[in-house]
Amino acid sequence: MIRRPYNKQNRFGKRKNFIQANHHIRFPEVRVLAERGESLGIMSSQEALQKAMAAEKDLVVVTEKAKPPVVKIIELSKYKYQLQQKKAEQRKSAKTQELKELRFTPFMGDGDFETRLRRVITFLEKGNKVRLSLLFKGRSITKKEAGFGIFNRVIERTQDIAKIEIAPKLLGKKLIAQLTPEKKSENKKTEEVKS
Repeated sequence: MIRRPYNKQNRFGKRKNFIQANHHIRFPEVRVLAERGESLGIMSSQEALQKAMAAEKDLVVVTEKAKPPVVKIIELSKYKYQLQQKKAEQRKSAKTQELKELRFTPFMGDGDFETRLRRVITFLEKGNKVRLSLLFKGRSITKKEAGFGIFNRVIERTQDIAKIEIAPKLLGKKLIAQLTPEKKSENKKTEEVKS
């Protein structure tokens, strides 16, 4: 059996991370940029490719949605490296917000409550969302107000650093609520620095 080479394709049949370069460029006219970004004007794809070959570089499509599409005379390996660097920077700058869940019980002691409250505060200060959950087991469902009371205590103690995203509500035998960290305004930050 002869195996064919596998090309990674997305659902539209296009190869993943495929960069149009050199002879693969099929646009009649393109706007050409030099390696440092200076505009060389609008010309035919063939003319642009000849300029790139004369400079011993590649012709790479930068933006195909522009009219006319924008191409750049640059080494293909250098262009790929620049794209990787941009993606890495975007991943660093994109702050991921995690959802943390903490479980409570309807009739918990003060020590347990304080421990879980400290963890809620820690997660909120780190910028994570916090889901509070409380499961009523057996006949404890008849004392729903105890569960709501626990959640209200947590909400009162965290009201200066968090806001309620999902108010306490009962889903079957489970009581849930969700808190999200409060975004400090720039004014508050500058006031804190001054004092």
